[in-house]
Amino acid sequence: MAINFKISKSTILGDVWIIKPSIAEDNRGNIWTSFLKDEIEKILPDDLYFKHDKFSKSKKSVLRGIHGDDKSWKLVTCVHGAIHQVVIDCRKESDTYTKYETFEINGDNQISILIPPRFGNAYFVRSKNTVYHYKLAYDGDYIDADEQFSYKWNEPLFNINWPIDEPILSIRDEK
Repeated sequence: MAINFKISKSTILGDVWIIKPSIAEDNRGNIWTSFLKDEIEKILPDDLYFKHDKFSKSKKSVLRGIHGDDKSWKLVTCVHGAIHQVVIDCRKESDTYTKYETFEINGDNQISILIPPRFGNAYFVRSKNTVYHYKLAYDGDYIDADEQFSYKWNEPLFNINWPIDEPILSIRDEK
């Protein structure tokens, strides 16, 4: 099995990267590589590397986000289930400020999205259960929830077309 990726820049948000792995399938199922240091880290700024991974398990109709910070690069994907991924440009000085892009990530495509600092990250769970994976690169210490920026999931400024009107939200995401 060849380990390779198709890496491309978003046509909507030019600083966002889409990573599509090669997927080998047979009568047992499939197998793919989600991260290859030499391939993925070459699109990060110099002297930056991935420091830790996080996983989030969610049930159907959960919506997580919109969250971000000013220094973390996030490589995100759905390793089990299906999600509607949304990435929003939250950089006020950007030509694409308030613009967003959506991605359907599931067992059929296994894409990963590399989200730069100052972009909002959010996703909606389409399947019964989902496992979401974050791979994080940043300088210094990790920025946890209390230091991140957050926007309400249905913030009118972004006008995101979510596939649900009444998602399951955390207290943080309701505000």
